[in-house]
Amino acid sequence: MCNDYRLNVDLDTIAGDFSDLKIKIDFPDGVPNVEARDDIKITDVAPIVRSGSAPGIAQLVQRRWSWPGPTGKPVYNFRSEGRTFGDNRCLIIADGFYEFTEPEAVEGAPRKKLKDKWLFTLKDHDWFCIAGIWRTDPKVGEAFTMLTTEPGPDVAPYHDRQIVVLPRSDWARWLDPTTPAADVLHSLPQGSLDVVRVR
Repeated sequence: MCNDYRLNVDLDTIAGDFSDLKIKIDFPDGVPNVEARDDIKITDVAPIVRSGSAPGIAQLVQRRWSWPGPTGKPVYNFRSEGRTFGDNRCLIIADGFYEFTEPEAVEGAPRKKLKDKWLFTLKDHDWFCIAGIWRTDPKVGEAFTMLTTEPGPDVAPYHDRQIVVLPRSDWARWLDPTTPAADVLHSLPQGSLDVVRVR
């Protein structure tokens, strides 16, 4: 499951694209410094968008990725099937996510220690949103996790689960708690994601 993603998009582009969808971005904590990063990892702080104080307004805040689970392990992915989600929905901003596979064995060559790393991007889009939820944890404060579903045809060769990448037409719908989760949380059709091996 996804434990590493990328964001190299500037804040003006993010706010402008939301504005094109008639969603005004508010910054309740002040305008954040959203730095370009090739690797955002579990427990890192990263930007999310969540519902604001009125319809058509959303908040962009920086929060921790994952909260501690019952055993202390971080909850960074959360299975979506059969669940309903209320007010604590969020959009996780990314321009790519990674999956890892065991390296292919080459006859006569020593086995590689590192797994192969694959970058997935949304075709014909500079960036996208991942469906998420956020909560307040007594130990770490406000934190978010990514929702997962059965893998679509682009991800299935690499992993048996995948995060939910939302088309732009579903961003406002996901932030609306009256939208049934099952109407939005599903994998994309074949050919929606480009994939390249980066290691």
